[in-house]
Amino acid sequence: MQLKNPILGLCQQSTFMLSAAKVDQCPDDEGFEVAFAGRSNAGKSSALNTLTHASLARTSKTPGRTQLLNFFKLDEERRLVDLPGYGYAKVPIPLKQHWQRHLEAYLGSRESLKGLILMMDIRHPMTDFDLLMLDWAVASGMPMHILLTKADKLTYGAAKNTLLKVQSEIRKGWGETITIQLFSAPKRMGLEEAYTVLADWMELADKGSEEAE
Repeated sequence: MQLKNPILGLCQQSTFMLSAAKVDQCPDDEGFEVAFAGRSNAGKSSALNTLTHASLARTSKTPGRTQLLNFFKLDEERRLVDLPGYGYAKVPIPLKQHWQRHLEAYLGSRESLKGLILMMDIRHPMTDFDLLMLDWAVASGMPMHILLTKADKLTYGAAKNTLLKVQSEIRKGWGETITIQLFSAPKRMGLEEAYTVLADWMELADKGSEEAE
């Protein structure tokens, strides 16, 4: 793994900042934010915890427990945001509508949001929620990178085939700008690729070589 990538050190020292139920409760809209989105059972919390080497995001046997926008501080300028998980049947409809309203407000108004990491369970990719997020990202010009999570649940060949299939589907429907990779939290698969994307969005990509000199 390239230890020169400065995002590694920032992720390892990340700390919880605050939880927000509404946009006006979010931190000051400045600097760099990357948000993590996904259906409730897509492995979002596990991916966040693996990337940060910490138990920042709560993993739960009951999907849909993340009901707030949770902000994690990397440094004075940079933050990761854990967005509410969606699509879990046992969550009451009014609460779902509340989440959706405030998620849309956050996504549509946040100047510091530099990119969106979308988690898809490799065994159930391209759900209705995923399609909505893809549509929104393209319509708003927001960079998006997809993690096909739980890749360890399939053989490598099957995982690779799913990656190529979903990649082709996205290119046909949404163009070339959205990137995608395989990811597994337990196997720590795909970390370097994900870190490279984060460093690029947070304008850290050029700092690694400078600091290494």
